[in-house]
Amino acid sequence: MKILTVLTYYRPHTSGLTIYAERLGRAFARRGHQVTVLTTQYDRRSLPRDEMMAGVHVIRVPVAVRVSKGVLAPTFGLVATKLVWEHDVIHLHLPQFDAPGVVLRARLFGKPSVLTYHCDLRLPPGLFNRFVNLVVKFQNKMAGILADHIVTYTQDYADNSSYLSRYRHKLTPILPPVELPPPAPGSVEAFAREHHIAGWSPVIGMVTRFAAEKGVEVLLDALPAVLEKYPKAQVLFAGQYQDVLGEQAYADRLIPRIKKYMGGGYWKFLGNLSQHQLAAFYPNMDVLVVPSLNSTEAFGLVQVEAMMNNVPCVASALPGVRQPVTMHGMGKIVPIGEPSALAEALLAIFFEKEKFRCDTAELIRLYDPNRVAQEYEKLFEELLRKKGKGTRND
Repeated sequence: MKILTVLTYYRPHTSGLTIYAERLGRAFARRGHQVTVLTTQYDRRSLPRDEMMAGVHVIRVPVAVRVSKGVLAPTFGLVATKLVWEHDVIHLHLPQFDAPGVVLRARLFGKPSVLTYHCDLRLPPGLFNRFVNLVVKFQNKMAGILADHIVTYTQDYADNSSYLSRYRHKLTPILPPVELPPPAPGSVEAFAREHHIAGWSPVIGMVTRFAAEKGVEVLLDALPAVLEKYPKAQVLFAGQYQDVLGEQAYADRLIPRIKKYMGGGYWKFLGNLSQHQLAAFYPNMDVLVVPSLNSTEAFGLVQVEAMMNNVPCVASALPGVRQPVTMHGMGKIVPIGEPSALAEALLAIFFEKEKFRCDTAELIRLYDPNRVAQEYEKLFEELLRKKGKGTRND
């Protein structure tokens, strides 16, 4: 099968969406499909226009201008026309400004199109960002109308999404692909030494971008109550925390408060970690927190990664985000944006951490990218049958 994957940002850009697309694309390629990714060349200095990445052909279209967190690429439509014609199935990841144009081409050429809707888009306050939000919402709506089918992570998120609820007749929940390599021998201990974790307990982890929707301030506000009971508690924040696109005002507001904790070693920023580094990081945690604040977060893949290492999670009660803990019983759900509830949940987990254990082998099977790719294959094949098309082998 020739699969065209279309999204605004692809690796090495780091977000839950790009990691999802990369894992799924590689799984398709391993299963013998011809996979092409159409994306943007958001950094001309470091990113080639055309390359192979782990069996996936990546084509990047030059960017003319940035618009808030998005980009404008004038030749995107021209390249998309050629690639849609050449492929069997068109798979798009939303939110995405260019989606309706690509889906329209698929419809005109008789190719099935599937949207994976990752989350809502909510830009920071401001008149211009409000306009951008409206434009992207309109584009997503048009793509939804034109697409043959839509995939989301969980039925919980779909039931509570004003966007997805419009398309119940063509909606399928598919759990996301999650994988993590086993830690190399000695790497867990080496990670602890490198980051001076010894002597600190309990260790609270966050694995995310430093962005307003992630609820960093909720953990920050909960920390005094935790430190009162556990004076050697420490927060380790893994992920981009400097120069996060569109988040400078948020950083300017919170970083001065965080620096007060950094001086005593109570809070450390680790930066972006590779998958192998994360595999060594998770076993050093006592708990992972996902205090997200709005529907720009739809699941929280890092929760599953933590649970694969028997690390419990505290997640906000957002639709979708609450599902990993709800499904697997590995942690606690807290009200959205309530630091006191977060602190209470953390203290409860620290008091009875041994209670939180799960079947890690079953988790690995359930979220295996190969299994997720099979679910997509079934959907693609059904759509091809409906259109009276078979896959080409040329």
